[in-house]
Amino acid sequence: MRRPKTPDLVVGLDVGTTKICALIAEPAARGALNVIGVGTAPSRGIRRGIVVNIDSTVEAIKTAVGEAEQMAGVEVSGVYAGIAGGHIRGVNSRGAVPITGKHHEVSADDVDRVVEAARAVNLPQDREIIHVLPQSFVVDDGDGVREPIGMSGVRLEVEVHIVTGAVTSIQNVVRSVNRAGLTVQDVVLEPLASAEAVLYDDEKELGVVVIDIGGGTTDVALLRNGAVWHTVVLPLGGDHISNDIAIGLRTPTADAEDIKKRYGCALTALVPAEETVDVPAVGGRKPRQLSRQLLSEIIQPRVEEIFTLVARELARAGFQDAATAGVVVTGGTSIMQGVPELAEGIFDQPVRRGDPIGVGGLADVIQSPIYSTAVGLALYGSQARSESGAAPSATPMGRLTRLVTGFLSDIF
Repeated sequence: MRRPKTPDLVVGLDVGTTKICALIAEPAARGALNVIGVGTAPSRGIRRGIVVNIDSTVEAIKTAVGEAEQMAGVEVSGVYAGIAGGHIRGVNSRGAVPITGKHHEVSADDVDRVVEAARAVNLPQDREIIHVLPQSFVVDDGDGVREPIGMSGVRLEVEVHIVTGAVTSIQNVVRSVNRAGLTVQDVVLEPLASAEAVLYDDEKELGVVVIDIGGGTTDVALLRNGAVWHTVVLPLGGDHISNDIAIGLRTPTADAEDIKKRYGCALTALVPAEETVDVPAVGGRKPRQLSRQLLSEIIQPRVEEIFTLVARELARAGFQDAATAGVVVTGGTSIMQGVPELAEGIFDQPVRRGDPIGVGGLADVIQSPIYSTAVGLALYGSQARSESGAAPSATPMGRLTRLVTGFLSDIF
């Protein structure tokens, strides 16, 4: 018998290209979360992070959420939905306002006003602000301020990272969730969620790049000094590797995906020369036995391409040396043997594989990079609630003043 709907429960919904993943968690002591239900379903209505078939997406959401509800023994009504896709853009902005508080002390109203000033960027009509993430404040001549409230001065400035997306793409995600019988409590950029799930606080402070390699996209976030400084979503992912294998080995796509998961290696040097792989053929032909090194020689260039594009994107934005703590790779494709080692060679920095941290309950079930985004969405929702006391208004990166827009109320 299911327990009644519980308002304390938080649900993360990872709307991915390969799979839809729903994760139900309940608050625990000291701000932690206990995972009580997980459900997944193949995603057939999404391409490169963008909804292309609402009906298929709705069915997958219903299946994943229903599976999680059954495991948890509860019913849920609202979710924190992840969003990615090549339409996502991130830009840094700056704003300044006079301090109007009593005795020229910075008040919460001053912080709200300066963040509003920073988000006043020109946007085309077809784009919407998803997040406004403060990085640091300046009170008069004192820069690098994390928490300006209560400080004295006459002028308050802020640097922020603004994340925008295509209005139609955001609407289609929200509409899919609504048609599945659920409300969207907030839409969250997926690399921010993944970062929240897999990073340690000291990494966020020193500077770290999170690379979440999903099925259709590679999501990137750079954090330093505890704040987000750069985000990008590249329309390349694990599905492209599977397609390369299908073409290179002349095998059906479904078999190529299975071969990738079971035998794939991103670094040919790690594969013993004598290892072989049974490869199903197309058109009823007999399976063939091929060298595993040949398989790796197909995979390695595509993974190199993904990491090289990330490195170029960071260099273009001027952040090539910002990740003092190195790189964390997560997402389903990061499970493949050789991915961290190959990334180390390209970035010339230490690289580790990121599993979800800081959650209890079914922690052993979700200890895999494929659940990083869903766990991060639940952590986001929990922290947003605790900071606002009600509906979400703050991002999960630990600062009271980090705001997200209330665009859903404008759309619906």
